[in-house]
Amino acid sequence: MNDILDDLPVRLEELKSEHRDLDDIILRISEDPAPDLLQLQRLKKRKLMIKDQIAKLESGSIPDIIA
Repeated sequence: MNDILDDLPVRLEELKSEHRDLDDIILRISEDPAPDLLQLQRLKKRKLMIKDQIAKLESGSIPDIIA
């Protein structure tokens, strides 16, 4: 269990990096005069899945604060 918590920051950074990379790729494809719409749709879907994974990991890594 402790190994999983130790790997969490590394995994989170990998996901954030992939999310940024996808953002750049999507922007470049969108600027193309005749973009591949299917590829664009797949990349956007992948980016959204990564965003969800990031949110899930971040919410799980923040300890609950008892008010």
